Amino acid sequence: MSIAVIGGGSWATAIVKMLTENNEYVGWWMRDEENVMHIKKYHNNLRYLSSVELATERIDISTDMDHIVANADYLIFAVPSAFLKSALSNLNESIKGKHVYSAIKGIVPDENQIVGEYFHKQHEVPLENIGVITGPCHAEEVALERLSYLTIASLNAESAKHIAANLECEYIITQTSDDIYGTEYAAVLKNIYALAAGMYHGLGYGDNFQAVLVSNAIREMKKFIKSVHHTKRDISGSAYLGDLLVTAYSQFSRNRTFGNMIGKGYTIRSAMLEMNMVAEGYYAAKLIHEIRKEKEIKMPIADTVYKVLYEQKNPKKMMAKLAAKLR
Repeated sequence: MSIAVIGGGSWATAIVKMLTENNEYVGWWMRDEENVMHIKKYHNNLRYLSSVELATERIDISTDMDHIVANADYLIFAVPSAFLKSALSNLNESIKGKHVYSAIKGIVPDENQIVGEYFHKQHEVPLENIGVITGPCHAEEVALERLSYLTIASLNAESAKHIAANLECEYIITQTSDDIYGTEYAAVLKNIYALAAGMYHGLGYGDNFQAVLVSNAIREMKKFIKSVHHTKRDISGSAYLGDLLVTAYSQFSRNRTFGNMIGKGYTIRSAMLEMNMVAEGYYAAKLIHEIRKEKEIKMPIADTVYKVLYEQKNPKKMMAKLAAKLR
């Protein structure tokens, strides 16, 4: 069964690299025709992970999404959540008969839905055909072929095993799960907590404090996920705590970088323009705030990040107030 990747960024490039380790055919859609031509000619993605040499003889790369979707049984989406709707706007092929996996760690802004929920409700993909690919795993370390771990979650165990087998290679270890809600919400939440970690770093707080922040964040994450989807799960597992740790601490974390800039005094707009990349935690903070209010869940860290981002509260004062509450 053939697999295709939708997206042209660093994470999409990393996934294509993994898939070509195990497959003679990998479909790949990206928006930019110029970049497509560059990859075909020079075997690397000029804009993202440019040091990675791609096995282009195994890749069917195109800007025609209908062509890529029609020739794939499994679709892995790796576009920023803010651009998912626009990416799908010209798609004429139906995806409801496909196995659809989200490697997107964010929410669809207009609908305020996690990605799996969006595919289920807006594109009629059955829940058993929806999956999540989550870390802890940064694209930059995949490019360097440093040992990394992935969790593939789906209600369809055979589907999850198929994707896991196709991603696993010398430098990637995979495991499967049936917790599609918990893993996806964890991937959304960890970006918010990485923003908080970045803000504190920008404000001059040290490693001792960051450890306290993250230990509080994992407890907050556990409370939220249990409230929205109650099932047996080990929140200390790599798909939850592990992904939170790498996003909160890593130099490659765009959410931590974004938060760091806010802590240093950048406006939200100026930070976005300078990064030239999407910090998913910005959009996630709004969705989580609305769910938190509806379900009356106490989440001081997520609430503080929301107030800084959406209510223009002073970062220094708000983060100091939060710090006094943490234990």
